[in-house]
Amino acid sequence: MPTTPEIERHPLQPTQLKRIEVVAAVIFDELGRIFATQRGYGEWKDWWEFPGGKIEAGETPQQALRREIREELDAEIEVGELLRTIDYDYPSFHLTMHCFKCRLKEQSPMTNEQSSYTLLEHEAAKWLAPNELQSVNWLPADEDLIEELSR
Repeated sequence: MPTTPEIERHPLQPTQLKRIEVVAAVIFDELGRIFATQRGYGEWKDWWEFPGGKIEAGETPQQALRREIREELDAEIEVGELLRTIDYDYPSFHLTMHCFKCRLKEQSPMTNEQSSYTLLEHEAAKWLAPNELQSVNWLPADEDLIEELSR
């Protein structure tokens, strides 16, 4: 009796997405408005986000956030409480984003003619009242937080 050929079996391997951990500054001004920045590069160019970036080795999330804001906005911030940690799967990576309530150490540029930030990486920025947050096209990972902040 003929024998069935041995079938080589490979366990199914789930696709492992690259993992990226970042911090984001949800910057409020004295009027309760929130600072939004528009990406000027990459696959998500022209979409809106909270400023921030990757945590480097040896940094706390708060240290990373202060460094990122200096690099992106040439500004100093006070980092407050953690508002939320968001986990989101983009098509090519898994994002973990720690969102902190922050404020610029300088006066808000909208209430004072002197600018307290300089856009070094973004195309545009604006202060939005909670009821205006839906007026821009936010990155998908930010949408749940935007909905929460809009209330």
